[in-house]
Amino acid sequence: MTVPGSGEGRGDARSHAPAAAGVLDAEGVVFLGPGAMEIVPYRVDPPGPGEVRIRLAASGVCHSDLHVLDGHWTRPAPTVMGHEGAGWIESVGPEAAPPSGAATRPDAATRPGTLRRPRVGDLVVLAWTAPCGRCAACRRGEGWLCHDPAGSGHRRSPGDVRIRRPDGAALGAYSGIGTLGSVQVVAAEAAIRVDPRTDPAIAALIGCALTTGVGAVTRTARVQPGQTVAVIGLGGVGLAAVLGARLAGARRIVAIDRRAEKLERAVELGASDVLVAADSPATTAAAVRALLVEGLDAAGSSRDAASATEGVDHAFETSGTVAGAETALAGVRPGGTCVVVGMPPQAARLGLDLYAFVESGARILASNYGSAVAAEIFPEIALRAVESSLAFERLIEERIRLADVPSAFDALRRGEGARRVVIFPAA
Repeated sequence: MTVPGSGEGRGDARSHAPAAAGVLDAEGVVFLGPGAMEIVPYRVDPPGPGEVRIRLAASGVCHSDLHVLDGHWTRPAPTVMGHEGAGWIESVGPEAAPPSGAATRPDAATRPGTLRRPRVGDLVVLAWTAPCGRCAACRRGEGWLCHDPAGSGHRRSPGDVRIRRPDGAALGAYSGIGTLGSVQVVAAEAAIRVDPRTDPAIAALIGCALTTGVGAVTRTARVQPGQTVAVIGLGGVGLAAVLGARLAGARRIVAIDRRAEKLERAVELGASDVLVAADSPATTAAAVRALLVEGLDAAGSSRDAASATEGVDHAFETSGTVAGAETALAGVRPGGTCVVVGMPPQAARLGLDLYAFVESGARILASNYGSAVAAEIFPEIALRAVESSLAFERLIEERIRLADVPSAFDALRRGEGARRVVIFPAA
């Protein structure tokens, strides 16, 4: 593993002037294959039709990146890693004609992020799925399930390559955006304009953790005011789900993790109750029900008490583990909803007592990217971050340099803290 230095980590990412168009020097974390990465310089081509060039301001280090590095997920190499980032548009490629047969949604004229073409100087959050607008999923309004997103294949095909080693060898960009690189060329559809007042580090997290966690609550499960929620796993996505439950008006929010030091952070983001996970999912679920009963005030009716002993209305599994999913299933009430959000290693399997599950009337939902369209939810969350008093900053464990990414991966392996965010130096 080669880890050269990469500049200062706390430079003012908002102060740079756009660079001149053309091939630029950049630097990024390159995945070489399972267990192998390096931090190296690379060159950037100008944007092509329908593309924009982004100077990254910040990038989160997500557990999905670690799954790739550790060989839990199969991905091509060499590829610049990262899929959670924000930055400033430096140049815009020629306008491309809409694809033949592209879908046009009725509300397209008023949706945030679609009012105009991207412009130089816009602050944008990068989306790891840029909907094509014409496949069956896009036509249903489910862009997060797009079958052919722009930049698919991690920009490894010859026509998609825009970044190269100094000797000209092609590099891919993970999920079409490669946010652990200081400069990228991405599809214009992947660059979602947000309020320029947004802290770039928070904006980066909107690209994955915040959208995935908040969207799972507000869009996948559609939690209603007064309902009860449990969140299993308090990494970046889990903490975002706690925040989403607060935004949705949940009456009780039980935050669960194996590491006690994460619980205080969950309270700051809106959790009403916290719990250190037990070794057994059944034991943890029983503790959740006990918390619900203990939390009833003197005015609580016998019906409230009976409901509390059955479990929560919605349980969100955000740890990406089988044990977490089992805990969510055990802790949800009959007729409630278990939402699987965390991404496990490929080929992980969940056992299920099918008879008991059917009898319970519960639902299991999978939440991919928070069941959200990036162009709609990114500006919404950014505006919340700018205008509300909610503690969005508490999702960030540490602001780091690019050279610190290997240490950030080690911390992820140990399950320590929330999101670590790379702050790129201003140009």
